[in-house]
Amino acid sequence: MLSLPQVLAFVGAALLVTVAPGPDNLMVLSLGLARGRRAGLAFGAGCALGCLNHTALAALGVGALIAASPTAFTALRWAGGLYLVWIGVGALRASWRSPEGNAPRAVPPDPPRRLFFKGLAVNAINPKVVLFFLAFLPQFVDPLRGHAAGQVVQLGLAFTLQALLVFGAIGWFAGRVGERLQQRPGLTRGLDGIAGLVFVGLGLRLLVA
Repeated sequence: MLSLPQVLAFVGAALLVTVAPGPDNLMVLSLGLARGRRAGLAFGAGCALGCLNHTALAALGVGALIAASPTAFTALRWAGGLYLVWIGVGALRASWRSPEGNAPRAVPPDPPRRLFFKGLAVNAINPKVVLFFLAFLPQFVDPLRGHAAGQVVQLGLAFTLQALLVFGAIGWFAGRVGERLQQRPGLTRGLDGIAGLVFVGLGLRLLVA
């Protein structure tokens, strides 16, 4: 088991990392504004639980193998980038409206369940998060306590829990604002477009990194 000072130091650092502006909370924020609370909460929960994948990779040492293999890292980076672009294009399509009475085009919004799995996939296949977990978690492992892999798993679970709370709060508050703004159809289309541009931009950034 982790010691109390170990947990407090780790959770404090993890909160600072999670709250700092980054791709994940930016995506949760933009999606909450564009689609409302349920969408923001679902996507945020998916992003947070995607950390479990990186925890497992770090504990098993697979993440180190991926980081050491340029081919594997590049393939994962391209998969993550293209997936983000694909989500962004879908949001941009949803923002388009037919000229007749500003009626929505036949592009149904994603249900919360699908958004959850999209958030899960976005985080789970992000190679930069793999590297982050490999660099971040071991700093809080106490060699004197033994069972390093077990400590990594516990730290990863703690990181996932606090990320779930932070992303949930971002998605909920952004969603509340978004739901009020959705009473204005023109503004709603603009928010969808902004969310799409955010996803496309992050995807292209990952592809050219």
